[in-house]
Amino acid sequence: MIEFLNLRDITASFGGEIEQAVERVVKSGWYLLGEESQAFEQEFARYIGAGYCIGTGNGLDALTLIFRAYIELGKLHAGDEVIVPANTFIASILAVTECGLTPVLVEPDPDTLEIDPSKIEQAVGPRTRAAMMVHLYGRCAHTGSIAELCRRYGLLLIEDNAQAHGCRFGERRTGNLGDAAGHSFYPGKNLGALGDAGAVTTSDGELARMVRTLANYGSERKYEFGRRGINSRLDELQAAVLRVKLQRLDADNARRAEIASLYRSGINNPLVRIPTEAAPGANVYHIFPVLCSRRDELQKHLSDHGIQTLIHYPVPPHAQECYRGRGLLKMPDLLPITERIHREELSLPMSPTLTDEETAQVISAVNAFG
Repeated sequence: MIEFLNLRDITASFGGEIEQAVERVVKSGWYLLGEESQAFEQEFARYIGAGYCIGTGNGLDALTLIFRAYIELGKLHAGDEVIVPANTFIASILAVTECGLTPVLVEPDPDTLEIDPSKIEQAVGPRTRAAMMVHLYGRCAHTGSIAELCRRYGLLLIEDNAQAHGCRFGERRTGNLGDAAGHSFYPGKNLGALGDAGAVTTSDGELARMVRTLANYGSERKYEFGRRGINSRLDELQAAVLRVKLQRLDADNARRAEIASLYRSGINNPLVRIPTEAAPGANVYHIFPVLCSRRDELQKHLSDHGIQTLIHYPVPPHAQECYRGRGLLKMPDLLPITERIHREELSLPMSPTLTDEETAQVISAVNAFG
């Protein structure tokens, strides 16, 4: 079986470095808010190009804390609207509604599967205060027109960078393109921990201090609580593992790009559509999505040929029970592009440990479908 993502092989590919990092933390006797998390925050901020990094418990907390912090700072208020892509993972939406804000769903571009910049301005209303770019599947969603529109309307620009660590927009990395960014280090991400972990990056010192305060129960000084915060902190074990993996992130992303290039040049089945290619460096291929009107049949065909695939994601956020008919979302009457993507998307195996031979087997099986 060619696995979609073999985390055992990825961990093993680091030799003993990860085990040594874990052992170092265990022997230190210090497991929270210590030297490892401080070092990772500094290293990741430098890598991203941001002034600050605040480690969090997971990626959803990272995004939620950004919105919470802006509310505490008086830059957002309950009921304000946040523009988001309609075809994102539900965490992007949950972070907005958790803070009493209203997501405004915008259709994606069917060629890139990222939010359609030409449709964003149509969604701006009198209560719109922010826009969220989700670098979905590892592809940069940022464009000059999005940045210009946010400047013109005075909108905060938030990045959901959960799937695009190391991705670039020109010379800058995602996670440093807007006012703040939320990152997930879930084990399957390009930069993945051995459990849940996340971070916020920003160059806004005031925001960084507020995020850190809210993530630590609302406390800046021990046993003094000026805000009603939460407990969301990056632990020392995960920070140590991430420090090891960060050193090889660019190399691993380069291997993903090589595999993607093989897929692009090799897959020629007219029943299977591949999104358009991004500029060099603007896609780190966290996921390699293809679209097929007979998606479920294609998935079974590949499984029969010993190839594991996944669907990202079978049900769009607006159709989930937690949102359907509850008036929590603002959206057009119809979202045909989003719904088509969720009906047709299939993710092929993608991992820096995938071999050329395994990639060739995937290509051959896809081309044999009919």
